[in-house]
Amino acid sequence: MSKKIVVIISTSDAGKARTGAMYAINALKHGWMEEVKIIFFGPAQDLLLVDEELQVRVKEYQEIDEAVVACKFIADKDKKSEKLTKIGIQVEYVGEMISNYIHEGYVPMVW
Repeated sequence: MSKKIVVIISTSDAGKARTGAMYAINALKHGWMEEVKIIFFGPAQDLLLVDEELQVRVKEYQEIDEAVVACKFIADKDKKSEKLTKIGIQVEYVGEMISNYIHEGYVPMVW
């Protein structure tokens, strides 16, 4: 069984997005999973820019030495790539990235 997950946060619902981020943090912090990646996608990218509590959770995750990625296609389309980068988010194309994670045995968790 895989001990690697990719947490894809795509919801615009703050409670769900925060829960997904909190799970990712705890999975690493408590050793529930060996590897955890977080990708923000779609409406969650807008939420991340305005929700301070979610930003705090992302920073906590990043302190565990992990990068957080947002979808470049959507960020560029919405003209928000620069804003995401300013809060410490890597902006990259994620379609192939997600597919590669799945090929590498990561289990996707979508919030």
